[in-house]
Amino acid sequence: MSVQEFRNWRSIREEVLRRIEAREWEPGDVIPREVALADEFNCARATVNRALRSLSDEGILERRRKAGTRVAELPTRRATLDISILRLEIEAQGQHYGHQLLAQDHETALPPDLEALAGVPVPHNLLHLRSLHLADGVPYALEERWINLETAREAEAMDFREISPNEWLVNHVPYTACDFTFSAMAADPVVARSLKARSGQPLFRIDRTTRQRGALVTAVCQIFPPGYRLRTGVA
Repeated sequence: MSVQEFRNWRSIREEVLRRIEAREWEPGDVIPREVALADEFNCARATVNRALRSLSDEGILERRRKAGTRVAELPTRRATLDISILRLEIEAQGQHYGHQLLAQDHETALPPDLEALAGVPVPHNLLHLRSLHLADGVPYALEERWINLETAREAEAMDFREISPNEWLVNHVPYTACDFTFSAMAADPVVARSLKARSGQPLFRIDRTTRQRGALVTAVCQIFPPGYRLRTGVA
């Protein structure tokens, strides 16, 4: 990654994480100070600070006043959110899974909210898919997804009528970082019709982006009807 590509704290975070995973910085090593990293990445010290705080919050780095920042010897326990395969989630509830591919095309940009969540440059070659997940024939989730064909080239040739993009990506395309947002939304007429909900009815929405070494893998919006429960755990 060139200096010009370190445009924000997320891209710096990815580079620091890459160096740790590649053992350029090993557990227990003191990493360069913020001033040195800011000079290397040609960015503000505050941007570096935000990236290092993020990794510290995850237990990957240890930050101590006057002692500097070092790679953690052992990871700390922290809350984690797995990317679930909706087919398995539905089948675990004893229901029959179904999937419908509603639309597939190519787009050159993400919606602004997902682009902001991604935090990395977004390429102009995106595979756009709209899908409906069903449980016993009843709408379970409406999914709108964008796949970066530069990091997941095989997606272009996949028949997503046979396997959902959700399941294929989880099983075939690794990622090194992921961001989620959770929100409530009022069903617009199109979403209401797809989920068999009432227009204006409150729905649960998950926006998620995944990255691989600082490059976008996928951005997705999943919308669930009333009654959906998200399960997570601590790792």
